[in-house]
Amino acid sequence: MSTETFEFQVEARQLLQLMIHSVYSNKDVFLRELVSNASDALDKLRLAALRDDTLDADVSDLHIEIEIDAASRTLTVRDNGVGMSYDEVGRLIGTIANSGTAKFAQELREAEEEAGAEGLIGQFGVGFYSGFMVADEMTLLTRRAGESQGTRWSSRGEGTYTLTRVDDAPQGTTVTLHLKPADADDQLHDYTADRTIKEIVKRYSDFITWPIKLVPKAVDADTTDTTDTTDTTDTTDGAADSASEPETLNSMKALWARSRDEVSDDEYHELYKHISHDWREPLETVRLQAEGTFEYQALLFLPSHAPHDLYNQNYQRGVQLYVKRVFIMDDCEELLPSYLRFVKGVVDAADLSLNVSREILQQDRHIRMMQRRLTKKVVSTVKDMMTAAPDRYATFWREFGAVLKEGLLTDSDNRDTLLAVSSFATTHSADEPTTLKSYVERMKDGQEAVYYLTGESRQSIENSPHMEAFRAKGIEVLLLTDPVDEVWVDAVGEFDGKPLRSVAKGEVDLGGEDDEKAEGEREKQGEEYAGLLGWMKEQLGEDVKEVRLSSRLTVSPACIVSDAHDLTPALENMYRAMGQEVPRALRILELNPDHLLVKGLNQAYKEREDRAGLAETAELLHGLAVLAEGGRPKEPGRFVKLVADQLERAL
Repeated sequence: MSTETFEFQVEARQLLQLMIHSVYSNKDVFLRELVSNASDALDKLRLAALRDDTLDADVSDLHIEIEIDAASRTLTVRDNGVGMSYDEVGRLIGTIANSGTAKFAQELREAEEEAGAEGLIGQFGVGFYSGFMVADEMTLLTRRAGESQGTRWSSRGEGTYTLTRVDDAPQGTTVTLHLKPADADDQLHDYTADRTIKEIVKRYSDFITWPIKLVPKAVDADTTDTTDTTDTTDTTDGAADSASEPETLNSMKALWARSRDEVSDDEYHELYKHISHDWREPLETVRLQAEGTFEYQALLFLPSHAPHDLYNQNYQRGVQLYVKRVFIMDDCEELLPSYLRFVKGVVDAADLSLNVSREILQQDRHIRMMQRRLTKKVVSTVKDMMTAAPDRYATFWREFGAVLKEGLLTDSDNRDTLLAVSSFATTHSADEPTTLKSYVERMKDGQEAVYYLTGESRQSIENSPHMEAFRAKGIEVLLLTDPVDEVWVDAVGEFDGKPLRSVAKGEVDLGGEDDEKAEGEREKQGEEYAGLLGWMKEQLGEDVKEVRLSSRLTVSPACIVSDAHDLTPALENMYRAMGQEVPRALRILELNPDHLLVKGLNQAYKEREDRAGLAETAELLHGLAVLAEGGRPKEPGRFVKLVADQLERAL
C-alpha cells in the first residue's frame, strides 16, 4: 500500500522535544501511558458493543498484551479494543493532542518543578509520545472495530511521521517501540527484561480491569535447534512448556469493591491517576458503599489542584459509571452537581441497565438518589477536612473554593453545609481567611449585619472609598473577589439571622457613642449642602440617580454607590456577557462633606453666579468617583481634557 509522509506542526514538534527531554522524571511511566491508552480502548469497545448489536467486532476475549523481543530490542503493547481509522490516526496521533499545543508548550516551559511539568501531560492527553523517551522509533498499527482496513503510523520523533493504509491489520491497536540502549546514568532501564516490565505493571496498572498479559516472543520453527532433544524436557524443569503461555501481570481487582484494609494509599492514588490523567496524588479519598434496595459503591477523589479548563463550558467531568463492574461511560454528569465537577472517581451500580444512556440517566430515580447521597458525602468530607486537616482544607479551598460557591446558588438542600465549609478573605487578617461563623462571633456590639465588598482583587477592595468608615471604626468586612460572589450573596441573603450587606449599596449607618450628636451634625450639613446637591443632580442629569452626603467616606471626596436592591455594575456586565439584557441602573453619587474639595465646591457654588466652571468640576468629581471603584468615565476623552484644563488653570 502507498505510504504518505507528513511533517508535524512546528509547535507540535517543539512540544514533542520538550516531552522527550523535559517532562517525565521517571521514564518508566511510558508503559503506564501505553497501558492506560489500551485500557481506554477496551472500555470504549465494550461500550460500543453494548450499544450497537450490529457492530462487527470480537469482544469475546478483550485484553492487553505486552511482548518483548530482546534480540531486536523491541517492546510491543497490543490491545484488541476499539482501534482507530486512518483519519483518526492522522488527527489524534499525528498532530499531538489535536489542539492546545502552543499553550501546552508555553506552560511546560514556564513550569519550574518537575512535578508541575509532569502534571500538564494529562491536561492535553499526549502521554502516547512519552514512548520516545525510551525509543528511537515508534510504530503504531491499528484497525477500528467494524472496519476492514487498517493504518500504520511510524515516526522517529524528529519532525515527520508516515501513514500507510494496510489490509491485514488485526482489530485494535499495536504500538511497537524500538528501544534505546539501557543507560543507568540516564535512568533508562532495560525494558527487554521481564522483571522490569512486571514491576512497572504491578506498580502502575494492577487495578486495571482488563488482563495485561506478558506474551513470550514466538520462536521461528526454522531457527529451532534440531540436534538432540531427547532430554530437553527433563533438563529445563518444564520451562519449554511454560514459555508459550502468557502470564497475566495484574490482579484486575476493582479497588472500590475491596475493603479499606485490603487497599494501600498508593493503590488508591494510582487508580486516581488512571482515571483523571493527573499524575499528582489526590488531596482526599472518599469511599461510599450503599446497601439495601439499591446497591452501589463509590470511590471518589478530591484533586490537589484545579485543571486549567475547569471553567470551560465543555469541561469533561471525571466520574466514571460502571454497572456490575462493566464500564458504561467516562464522564457521567448526572452523578454529581456542576459545582462538584472537579471530583474524580468511580461509581459502580448493581441494578442499572447495561445499555443505559444519558437520556435515561436524567430520568432515573436511582441516579437522582445517588447524586444526593454522593453530594452530601463529598461536602461532609470537606467539612471534616476543615477541622481534622486544616492544611489540606486550605489547599482545597484555594483551588476549588470558587467552584464550590456555585452550589450556594444551585443547591438549596446543602446550602447551610456549603456556607459552613466556605471561607473568605477578610480585613480581620491579611493572610488567614475566615468562616461566616467566626465573623459573627467577632461582630462588634450593636452590629446588625455581615458586611462585605466585591471586587477584582483584595488590593482594589481595600483601597476602595467604600471601606473608609468601616476601617475607621474597626468593623470587619469580607473581601469577595470571585465572580460568583456577586451572585450568591444576594441569593443567600443572611447567615445565622444576620443579613449580608454590601458596603457599596444603600445608606450606611454604623452608629457610635455620639449618635445623637452625629445625627444633629448630619442634619446641619444637609441644610448647608442642600443647594449644591440639587444643582449637581441637575448638572449630571441622567448619569446619576441622586447626589447626597456620605456617612461612609472619611478620606475620599466622593464615591459611587448603588441602591440597596439594585444590581451592581459587575453583576450587570456578567448578565450581559451571558446574553441576558438587563436595564442599566442609575447610581448614587455620595459626597464627603468634610473633604476640602467638597467644601470648596460648596463655597464656590454659593458665591458665584457664573457656574460654568463649577459644572466641569462637578463632572470631574463624578468621574473620579467612577474611577475609584474600578469603572471608567462615560466619555474618557472628555474626562482627560477636563483634567488637563483644570491642571493648566491651577499652574
